[in-house]
Amino acid sequence: MLTIGFVTPPGFQIMGLAAVSAFELANATADQALYDIRILSENGGAVANSLGIPMETRVLSRAKVDTLIVTGLLQPVASSPQLIRQIRNAARSVRRIASVCTGAFILGEAGLLDSRRVTTHWFHARTLQAQFPGAFVEDDRIFIIDGPLWTSAGMSAGIDLALGMIEKDFGAELARAVAQKLVVYHRRGGGQSQHSALLELDAKSDRIQSALNYARSHLNSTLSVEELADAAHLSPRQFSRAFRAETGQSPAKAVEHLRVEAARVMIEQGRHSMSEVAVETGFADIERMRRAFLRAFGQPPQVLRRNARQAAA
Repeated sequence: MLTIGFVTPPGFQIMGLAAVSAFELANATADQALYDIRILSENGGAVANSLGIPMETRVLSRAKVDTLIVTGLLQPVASSPQLIRQIRNAARSVRRIASVCTGAFILGEAGLLDSRRVTTHWFHARTLQAQFPGAFVEDDRIFIIDGPLWTSAGMSAGIDLALGMIEKDFGAELARAVAQKLVVYHRRGGGQSQHSALLELDAKSDRIQSALNYARSHLNSTLSVEELADAAHLSPRQFSRAFRAETGQSPAKAVEHLRVEAARVMIEQGRHSMSEVAVETGFADIERMRRAFLRAFGQPPQVLRRNARQAAA
């Protein structure tokens, strides 16, 4: 059985403990105790979260764990010297150490980010880089694994990180089953962007949102205006006018953004050829996909694949 310790600094954001559910469901799904979950803190006892709700904890310095996960705060602040000392000491004995969101700042204070590739919530990424210049901060990743160090983006990305750990520990089948029970997309790859085209489009009505959801689920279709309008239960003319008013984009441009986002994930995962990616995401051929990538990223898809392989190595 592997012991997972979650470190809760005073005022921790409760969403930082969402990953606990992934490990809990791994136990339930496997019908055996794969993980022993412990909530830890500097002094033990009750620790209040950002809502002022106390949670009972054990003393970090007395805990023997396989994996230590440091949760974050809504706004990073300096930690107590004792907490930093305890985390630094624990890092010498654990198999892996991780952070959720702004928990990366606490690991940085402990000197654990130097010469490591790391991530955090995009809003705090530049501050993290400025505060810990020895780290290599990547502000557009869901989570990053660099040796024994795992770091994740925003609070919900802690679930992706936990699913990644479950997959490493006990295989992809268990991780997939846990993701299904959590009703989340099966573990987003660590290299996936923190930014979503669906979020950036910001549809205001259910009809336009339904059309966007339909488009994302049918990227290998032609996705004509007529097809999207039918999904929104509007005439093509009404749909085009409403879509541009709500998103500031034409339907064709929005579909291209969704295709590029999906293609980028497939390319960085490296499981499909460029031709297969182009067909699966609706570009039809590599050249059309290449032009779309140049418009979106200023780089062809081959460069993104090479960068992903180098990062994995």
